Amino acid sequence: MDFKEDTKEEGRENRAQGMPGPEMTYAEVGEHSGKKDLYIVVHDKVYNASTFVDEHPGGEEVLLDVGGQDATEAFEDVGHSDEAREILDGLLIGNLKRMPGDPTPKASAPTSGGSSSAITATSSGMGVGLYALILLGGALAFGVYKYMEGMKEGKA
Repeated sequence: MDFKEDTKEEGRENRAQGMPGPEMTYAEVGEHSGKKDLYIVVHDKVYNASTFVDEHPGGEEVLLDVGGQDATEAFEDVGHSDEAREILDGLLIGNLKRMPGDPTPKASAPTSGGSSSAITATSSGMGVGLYALILLGGALAFGVYKYMEGMKEGKA
């Protein structure tokens, strides 16, 4: 059984036993920021990423940078796959209890596949248009250059 299956099974067991566990404050989560004891918060849910640090495809530094903090923005900015979200579900240990003075989350709820693909299509459409414009400009400049060379040869 691979890591993904292990974490999914653990997550199922936790939920079957009435978990996820206790609510944790931001200060309590902040006490778990080391490689061997690493909690992260994503969308106000607390995850124990200690067992996943060495497995993370982006490297351990990525997780250690957001350890003990709200990692929602970093998690969503990368655009994690459904598989990554399943692994994250297996690491769930509780919910975040926000207190006055806690940092506010910077990212909204997870985006659905439809809206993110629409954003990607719009962004890539702009990129293709830009490349087409550059290519057209280059062709026009080459045409003007050849025309000007022809004019010089005609006068000589």
